[in-house]
Amino acid sequence: MSQALYRKWRPARFEEVVGQEHVTRTLQNGVAAGRVGHAFLFCGPRGTGKTTSARLLAKAVNCLHADAAQRPCNACHVCQAINEARFLDLIEIDAASNTGVDDIRDLRDKINFSPNEGRFKVYIIDEVHMLSTAAFNALLKTLEEPPPHAKFVLATTEEHKVPATIKSRCQVFHFRLLTAAELSERLLWLADKEGLTIEPQALALIARQGAGSVRDAESLLDQLVTAPGDTITLERAQKVLGTAATATVSQLTEAWLAGDGVVGLQVIHQALAAGADTRQLARQMVAYLRAVLLLHASGQAFDVEMPAEMLQQMRSQAERADRAALITAIKQFNQVASAAASGWQPQLPLELAFIELLPEVGGSVARRETPLPTPQFTKPTPAGPPASAVAPASVGSPAATHREPPASSAPPPSEKAMPPAPEPERVMEAAAPLPAAAKTTAAAPPLTLVSVTSHWPQAMANIKKKNRNLGTLLTMCQPVAVENGILILGFEYSTLKEKFDNTPHAQEQVSDVLSELLSVVCPVRTVLNSQYQPPLFVTEAEITALADELGGVVREN
Repeated sequence: MSQALYRKWRPARFEEVVGQEHVTRTLQNGVAAGRVGHAFLFCGPRGTGKTTSARLLAKAVNCLHADAAQRPCNACHVCQAINEARFLDLIEIDAASNTGVDDIRDLRDKINFSPNEGRFKVYIIDEVHMLSTAAFNALLKTLEEPPPHAKFVLATTEEHKVPATIKSRCQVFHFRLLTAAELSERLLWLADKEGLTIEPQALALIARQGAGSVRDAESLLDQLVTAPGDTITLERAQKVLGTAATATVSQLTEAWLAGDGVVGLQVIHQALAAGADTRQLARQMVAYLRAVLLLHASGQAFDVEMPAEMLQQMRSQAERADRAALITAIKQFNQVASAAASGWQPQLPLELAFIELLPEVGGSVARRETPLPTPQFTKPTPAGPPASAVAPASVGSPAATHREPPASSAPPPSEKAMPPAPEPERVMEAAAPLPAAAKTTAAAPPLTLVSVTSHWPQAMANIKKKNRNLGTLLTMCQPVAVENGILILGFEYSTLKEKFDNTPHAQEQVSDVLSELLSVVCPVRTVLNSQYQPPLFVTEAEITALADELGGVVREN
């Protein structure tokens, strides 16, 4: 039966533990001198060798080799039994599953029995921080004064959750994350043992993705192996691990620094279409921007673990980047990397993070305190009675339009009952052209959702020509309704709505473009789709305009 690589090649001697020499050397010296403590607390990130070192310590204190400095020997029957997981005096307890006080009481009752075949009983309690408060209290006395034949090794990834009373009874050792170079060396050794061939770029990628954890890096390598003697290429590693090319991360950073939302979103979509995972790409952005930040803060003298071909471009970006903006960007992408996976639009958190980092359109982030003025758009349209109804002498004649009627004598008493005939000047005054604003109100068609929707793609294209960032932001919203002659734009997320509202003159620009396309004044208002309730009625003018556009007939109810 095949085993996972990290189990198959688990270190069997202290010398094989990678990157934790400060721990293994101390334990070896204690075994050689015969001065091994009764309780140890191993702290550190996952996959750094805590449980492995605990088992090596259990093997060393029970090894039968004559030279204590050579323990464990892996030759005596005790070492072989521990390697084969059949040594009865090595008891491993998972504190995540045995958290109660009854489990610790059971341990305390059995610890007094003598070892079966070794010199010591060794209890390894993994994830000890998961024990309850009552369980910790029950363990205190036994941990402080165990029987001479018993030893404890506690392991945890969250040292701050272990009570100080427990720590004070243990020798505490801290395990560290490994560097990419140390992980690469370990992976090369393992590949040689398995007869594998790894491209240098693929090896560097696996080491970086391991993030300092030996177990994670070995598991990733195991995931890439398809057959004995296999060759692992960079292309396969990127596809299987869901990572994007390093050039993709650099291009996305460059688009952010240039404030180019269109190019940045295109880079994201192309990377995801090529098989990159959203959270994996966010992790790569965090690692890349962290390196840029370190170069920026250290005057480019810091030695970052990145490919040599990328360092020159990173130094150039570090010179142009703002420190506060870099810190904000790292936090934004780190939130995406740490967020739970979502089956519905998994790329959305990454898109939001990138859009939020773009500079505000117009170079200002100040919130507008006063409402935007309603744009005034007028277009000459025919109005008034036909030209035939107007006297030729009156057309374009201001004197005829504004001339006062001539004085006349009072009519005789017999004519007072007769209505006076309209004077020519009054007729011409009534037929005079209306002001421009009045003509627009009287003749322009009403604003409807159908007309806006039909012109929306063209409107976004026109806006993008004038302002690329605003055009990109508009792709995240859509027209949802028209209320009292005002277009309602709906956003799915409050972050995008606030970014639009805070962008100076954004509403004016959208209104001007739509007004020009529709030949009607088109003020704009934004809402959240989840909070917006459309009107329950439609005006008669909107029904008529909708029927005209669709070429249908409005039925009377």
